[in-house]
Amino acid sequence: MKLKVAAVHAAPIFMNVKASLEKAIRYIEEAHKKGINLLVFPETFIPGYPYFIECYPPLKQTNALSQYTDCSIELQSSEIKHLQKAAHHFNVAIVMGISERLTGTRTCFNSQVFIDSDGTLLGVHRKLQPTYVERIVWAQGGGNTLKTFRSSLGILGGLACWEHTMNLARHTLITQGEMIHAASWPALSTMSDFELANAQIEAMMKTHALTGQCFVVSASNYVDETCLSWMKNNLGEQNLVKEGGGWSAVIHPFCSFLAGPHVGNKERLVEAEIDLDDIKYVKQWVDSAGHYSRPEILKHTVIHAPLWHDEADNVITGYSAYIVDESKNIKTDEKSS
Repeated sequence: MKLKVAAVHAAPIFMNVKASLEKAIRYIEEAHKKGINLLVFPETFIPGYPYFIECYPPLKQTNALSQYTDCSIELQSSEIKHLQKAAHHFNVAIVMGISERLTGTRTCFNSQVFIDSDGTLLGVHRKLQPTYVERIVWAQGGGNTLKTFRSSLGILGGLACWEHTMNLARHTLITQGEMIHAASWPALSTMSDFELANAQIEAMMKTHALTGQCFVVSASNYVDETCLSWMKNNLGEQNLVKEGGGWSAVIHPFCSFLAGPHVGNKERLVEAEIDLDDIKYVKQWVDSAGHYSRPEILKHTVIHAPLWHDEADNVITGYSAYIVDESKNIKTDEKSS
């Protein structure tokens, strides 16, 4: 089956949920016009990646972190419903990176939301291990959301950023037959002492494509002026994060670039046609969910038990298709933050 997929290489309107949501919907509409079937957004596109955590002493960030939690969105929010409606209206499946606030709490996760082209909310993946100073922003995800999702386009899965260094997390998706992998990233290479980040990302993305025998759609944001201005106005001057950065691409299971890599502050859809039938040819050589798994020698155990209260209630998976009222326009709620 041939599909068109794309990585959104773009910056959100930092800390502005309503404006970032509207920008996301414009990209979904553009994808529809281009005949794109699947659109992958960067890490925490709503409300933006909190680059400020890398730049200021923790005790100076209390107010900024509180504002960031305010801008994080719940899975049953109007913002998610708007994304479902847009996916249905434009017939485009999406993987959206969000800072997710756990319902009824001030606890947040670095999450990827999977929505099928009919508007069905397939589920969410919560980053298992926030990296480095991210631990002051996001809680740990659990095995309950480390899963793939059966969609109209095939079996989808995803991980966020350096979660790709967790080989057993990657292998969990591989054993579930992942066909298209959505990788979400922030702009690492613009951070101080991270000039080699793009080479690291490329290595991880190609490794997963080959070892998982799947297509990889890697989407990154970049640092723009809305982000830098917000940090300056709320926290003061800094010189550890600069404008630019980001690395986005579409990669074949045999590691060739089908699109990209695209870097820097020029926004675009990094798009490519993929043929899912190619997977079966690659698996003739190596099948990590089959003859190359050697389960009698290599044991792999995942604890899928619910970790957070909404997982236990099965709130975050098994949604029915979002029923769209076609008499209403695809617009964000005026009450959104």
